[in-house]
Amino acid sequence: MTNSISVTPATPVVSVVLGSYNRLAFLKSTVESIRREIDALQGAGEIIVVDGGSTDGSIAWLTAQKDIVSIIQHNRGEWRGRQIRRRSWGYFMNLGFKAAQGKYICMVSDDCLLHRNSLRNGIAHFESHLAKGEKIGAVAFYWRNWPEQAQYRVGLTLGRRMFVNHGLYLNDALTEIGYIDEEHYSFYHADGDLCLKLWDRGWACIDCTDAYVEHFSDANTEVRASNLVGQNRDWNVFLSRWTALVDPTNPHSLGGWIERDHEDTDQTWRQFPADELRRMKWTNWRRAVERRVPGLSRLKSLASRRGRIL
Repeated sequence: MTNSISVTPATPVVSVVLGSYNRLAFLKSTVESIRREIDALQGAGEIIVVDGGSTDGSIAWLTAQKDIVSIIQHNRGEWRGRQIRRRSWGYFMNLGFKAAQGKYICMVSDDCLLHRNSLRNGIAHFESHLAKGEKIGAVAFYWRNWPEQAQYRVGLTLGRRMFVNHGLYLNDALTEIGYIDEEHYSFYHADGDLCLKLWDRGWACIDCTDAYVEHFSDANTEVRASNLVGQNRDWNVFLSRWTALVDPTNPHSLGGWIERDHEDTDQTWRQFPADELRRMKWTNWRRAVERRVPGLSRLKSLASRRGRIL
């Protein structure tokens, strides 16, 4: 797909916004992936990273990167004898969204890689629909959890309305609806709520079958576990707010996935940190062995209690 994008030199076409916390190795890979995509747009983009107070060297690395707008929002620990107030995912993403100057805002995670030309293809797809007079507020990119998933997917939320896990938003549309809800969701389902707010104002969310993302699902499991704590509460808030979209007689109205095959000839996943790829290879081998050898997991547990490692 070849499309030219004209822009005033001082104004980016797209602002790529991501949040990060203690994932330096993945952050570096993700940023390099974004840089390649922005280079393909002749530099017509900006990168905004909101860091939640990392302690692994991420902040020092970020502030040394002259092509990144870095926002540091300490979200854990204590300061001057007081516990720091833990803010929501919506709060820190809105810091980046409100700073974004691009016509489009691309949201990705700090453990993701964009396939080649996905940003360009997504923007071209967005532009083509806007040129037809369609009221499009967001474009979802297809993504998968690597390595456990073979197919790529986009999500359907309540009422089977499409939402964005990773992809593009129209900046003006986000401004109109007041951005992400910062108060009612701790981490989960705020993205679905955001897209339902778009739908509610007449802004459609569509998919782009030429834009793909790899997501490393096993990155920093401790952080992921802390985020999971409030998932049930977030779901109940989400369901209560949008209950009118749910048909009690149709379980499919709760949402689902659209899945598709895609051959990634570039093997984009190889851009994940080398140490993490080696760890994942060992982890998958160990899990495969445990599935094939009855009682091995129990043997490992007993050995660990006696101070041995298997």
